[in-house]
Amino acid sequence: MSDPKQPFNPAFAALAKLKAEMPATPPPNPTPTPSATPSAPAKKIYGGKIVVRREKKGRGGKTVTCVEGLTASPKELEALATSLKKALGCGATLEGRTLVLLGDLTVRVKAWLEADGAKQVILGN
Repeated sequence: MSDPKQPFNPAFAALAKLKAEMPATPPPNPTPTPSATPSAPAKKIYGGKIVVRREKKGRGGKTVTCVEGLTASPKELEALATSLKKALGCGATLEGRTLVLLGDLTVRVKAWLEADGAKQVILGN
C-alpha cells in the first residue's frame, strides 16, 4: 500500500513542494482605498418625479424605454446614460432631455434609479 501522506501522482508532489516554498500571504486590508470613497458628495441629478415608460410609436416597431424628468446638465445625462448602459447591458442615447434605452427595460430601470437615489419613479405604460 502507498503512504497516505504522499500524493498519488508525482505532479502533485511537485506542486506540494512549490506550495511549501511560497511566502505567506498578508491579511486583507479592511480599510477602503482612497479611490473607492468619494471626496465630495454626489450632485443630485434626479428631480421630483421621474417617468419611465415604454414606447414603440415612430421607431419602426422597435421597443424602447424612455426616462423623462431628469434635472441634470447634458454632461451629467451622458454620464447617467453610460452608467445605465453598463449596468443593464443595453444601448442608450439622449433625445433632448429624454434618456432612451433600447429594449423593454422599464422595471429594471426603475429599480436601478431607486437604488441610485431617485425618490419618486413612476412607471408609464
